[in-house]
Amino acid sequence: MAPNRWIRPEVLSLSLSLSLSLSMYVYPLFAATGVAVGICVMQLVRNISTNPEVRVTKENRTAGVLDNFAEGEKYSQHALRKFVRNKAPEIMPNINKFFTDPN
Repeated sequence: MAPNRWIRPEVLSLSLSLSLSLSMYVYPLFAATGVAVGICVMQLVRNISTNPEVRVTKENRTAGVLDNFAEGEKYSQHALRKFVRNKAPEIMPNINKFFTDPN
Protein backbone atom coordinates (compact mmCIF):
# COMPACT_ATOMS: atom_id res chain seq x y z
CA MET A 1 0.00 0.00 0.00
CA ALA A 2 1.48 3.34 -1.03
CA PRO A 3 1.90 5.87 1.79
CA ASN A 4 1.37 8.75 -0.67
CA ARG A 5 -2.20 7.61 -1.21
CA TRP A 6 -3.21 8.97 2.20
CA ILE A 7 -1.37 12.30 1.91
CA ARG A 8 -2.99 15.25 0.17
CA PRO A 9 -1.00 16.49 -2.86
CA GLU A 10 -0.53 20.02 -1.45
CA VAL A 11 1.00 18.60 1.75
CA LEU A 12 3.28 16.36 -0.28
CA SER A 13 4.54 19.26 -2.41
CA LEU A 14 5.05 21.39 0.73
CA SER A 15 7.16 18.69 2.35
CA LEU A 16 9.21 18.32 -0.84
CA SER A 17 9.95 22.06 -1.06
CA LEU A 18 10.72 22.15 2.67
CA SER A 19 13.26 19.35 2.29
CA LEU A 20 14.93 21.16 -0.62
CA SER A 21 15.18 24.42 1.33
CA LEU A 22 16.55 22.62 4.40
CA SER A 23 19.34 21.10 2.33
CA MET A 24 20.59 24.64 1.71
CA TYR A 25 21.21 24.95 5.47
CA VAL A 26 22.80 21.53 5.79
CA TYR A 27 25.58 21.92 3.19
CA PRO A 28 27.54 24.54 5.19
CA LEU A 29 27.41 22.17 8.14
CA PHE A 30 28.87 19.42 5.97
CA ALA A 31 31.57 21.83 4.78
CA ALA A 32 32.51 22.87 8.33
CA THR A 33 32.60 19.25 9.46
CA GLY A 34 34.74 18.35 6.45
CA VAL A 35 37.22 21.12 7.26
CA ALA A 36 37.44 19.98 10.89
CA VAL A 37 37.99 16.36 9.89
CA GLY A 38 40.60 17.47 7.34
CA ILE A 39 42.51 19.39 10.00
CA CYS A 40 42.45 16.37 12.33
CA VAL A 41 43.68 14.03 9.59
CA MET A 42 46.43 16.46 8.60
CA GLN A 43 47.65 16.68 12.21
CA LEU A 44 47.54 12.90 12.63
CA VAL A 45 49.55 12.33 9.44
CA ARG A 46 52.04 15.03 10.46
CA ASN A 47 52.37 13.52 13.92
CA ILE A 48 52.87 9.98 12.66
CA SER A 49 55.26 10.90 9.86
CA THR A 50 57.49 13.56 11.44
CA ASN A 51 57.26 13.41 15.24
CA PRO A 52 60.38 11.71 16.64
CA GLU A 53 58.46 10.56 19.73
CA VAL A 54 55.99 8.51 17.66
CA ARG A 55 57.46 5.16 16.69
CA VAL A 56 55.45 3.16 14.20
CA THR A 57 57.76 0.22 13.53
CA LYS A 58 58.65 -2.38 16.14
CA GLU A 59 62.39 -1.74 15.79
CA ASN A 60 61.93 1.93 16.63
CA ARG A 61 59.67 1.13 19.59
CA THR A 62 62.29 -1.16 21.14
CA ALA A 63 64.95 1.57 20.87
CA GLY A 64 63.83 3.17 24.14
CA VAL A 65 64.24 6.87 24.90
CA LEU A 66 65.41 9.01 22.02
CA ASP A 67 68.12 11.55 22.75
CA ASN A 68 68.21 12.94 19.23
CA PHE A 69 67.95 16.69 19.82
CA ALA A 70 68.29 17.64 16.14
CA GLU A 71 65.32 15.54 15.09
CA GLY A 72 63.13 17.00 17.84
CA GLU A 73 64.21 20.53 16.91
CA LYS A 74 63.35 19.85 13.26
CA TYR A 75 59.86 18.69 14.27
CA SER A 76 59.11 21.58 16.63
CA GLN A 77 60.46 24.32 14.34
CA HIS A 78 58.35 23.54 11.29
CA ALA A 79 57.90 25.76 8.21
CA LEU A 80 54.85 27.66 9.49
CA ARG A 81 56.59 28.55 12.74
CA LYS A 82 59.67 29.73 10.84
CA PHE A 83 57.49 31.88 8.57
CA VAL A 84 55.62 33.52 11.47
CA ARG A 85 58.66 33.95 13.71
CA ASN A 86 59.63 37.46 12.53
CA LYS A 87 56.10 38.74 11.83
CA ALA A 88 54.21 41.17 14.03
CA PRO A 89 51.51 39.47 16.12
CA GLU A 90 48.63 41.21 14.33
CA ILE A 91 45.77 39.77 12.36
CA MET A 92 45.18 42.79 10.09
CA PRO A 93 48.06 45.27 10.47
CA ASN A 94 46.68 47.84 7.99
CA ILE A 95 43.36 48.12 9.81
CA ASN A 96 45.16 48.33 13.17
CA LYS A 97 47.38 51.15 11.87
CA PHE A 98 44.36 52.99 10.45
CA PHE A 99 42.54 53.04 13.79
CA THR A 100 45.55 53.60 16.06
CA ASP A 101 47.60 56.15 14.09
CA PRO A 102 46.59 59.73 15.00
CA ASN A 103 47.86 61.07 11.65
